[in-house]
Amino acid sequence: MQYLVNVIDSRSSSGTEEEAVAIDAFNDKLRAGGHWVFAGGLADPTVSTVIDGRGDEPVFTDGPFLESKEWAAGFWIIEAPDLDVALKLMGEGSKACNRRLEVRPLLEP
Repeated sequence: MQYLVNVIDSRSSSGTEEEAVAIDAFNDKLRAGGHWVFAGGLADPTVSTVIDGRGDEPVFTDGPFLESKEWAAGFWIIEAPDLDVALKLMGEGSKACNRRLEVRPLLEP
C-alpha cells in the first residue's frame, strides 16, 4: 500500500543544513528498505494557483487555496505493507526533518 506523507510547516524555506543531512540519511533508509516511491519539497503557498473548473470556464486564482497558519511544505510517497509500518517509518521521518507529519493512505484506483 502507498501512503502520502505531508510535511507540515509554518515557515518558508526554513530547513537547516543539519535537517537536510538527516533527511538525506532517512531517504537512503527508505530506499534501502524498499519503501521509497517519491519525495519533494514544495514552494511557498503564496506562489500557488487555485483552479476551479467546475463552471463553464475555469477560474484561476492566486493561492493559497486555504488561509492557514501551517501548510504542506513537502511530501513523501512511501510504500509500506500496512499503516503500522508506515507510522513507524514516518516517526523516524518526523525526527529527521524536525517537523510534524500527516500520513494518509492513497486510495487504490
